[in-house]
Amino acid sequence: MTRKDDYYNRAKQQGYRSRAAYKLKQLDELENVIDEGDTVVDLGAAPGGWLQIAAEKVGSNGTVIGVDLQRIKDFDDDIDERIETLRGDMTQERTRERVMDAAGGDVDVVVSDMAPNMSGEYSLDQARSLHLARQAYETSLELLGPDGDFIVKIFEGPDVDEFKSDVEDDFQYVRVTSPKASRKSSSEVYFIAKGRLTAPVRIGDELEVEIIDVGGEGDGIASVEGYRLFVPGAEEGETVTVRVDDVKPNFGFAQRLES
Repeated sequence: MTRKDDYYNRAKQQGYRSRAAYKLKQLDELENVIDEGDTVVDLGAAPGGWLQIAAEKVGSNGTVIGVDLQRIKDFDDDIDERIETLRGDMTQERTRERVMDAAGGDVDVVVSDMAPNMSGEYSLDQARSLHLARQAYETSLELLGPDGDFIVKIFEGPDVDEFKSDVEDDFQYVRVTSPKASRKSSSEVYFIAKGRLTAPVRIGDELEVEIIDVGGEGDGIASVEGYRLFVPGAEEGETVTVRVDDVKPNFGFAQRLES
């Protein structure tokens, strides 16, 4: 039995709307992206296989919002009440506003399995795939709260490394992988981006800060727009120039530069 037949048959037997459901299942198992109680937004969600997996993971206290230009049929089982579907174009501001209203606050996870209509010319299809991935990435930055996670599909090719670098600027960690459920002939890969960074600083930034307190480990503490920055070897009341060398969602670390 071929891999395609295996996953197709599994989906039929287990009631999933597409074999692609197993891709999200495997990606989540790899990096534990979706937790119970999460709010998840699925971009390009039709026909709904990823919605089903996400709804199973978030449980009865979670919410899954699916967005697509196509209509997504209602679900017949008990996960239906966890899923809200919106018909619209995520490149339009009004659709994003509808999603934010449905979420009722920050989103925990954004996922996208969007792919272009295939032309048969790989260079064109790859460029369109990259465009869709960037749209999903930009949308994720609008929707995700601090420490939120993001999964997106992209076809391998030019500018993918540059795109990965951009995503790494806004997340703590990015993994590129191909789930077993992807067809052997497919050139698709998935970015799993963990830990949305909302800090006002980035690694490598050099800035002048005032040390306003000292932490339990003896490090000086500076505040940058309300964000705590720990500076070893700095004393309360000092104004020092530092270079940021690590950024977490709620705090970061910087090294004092010699004046």
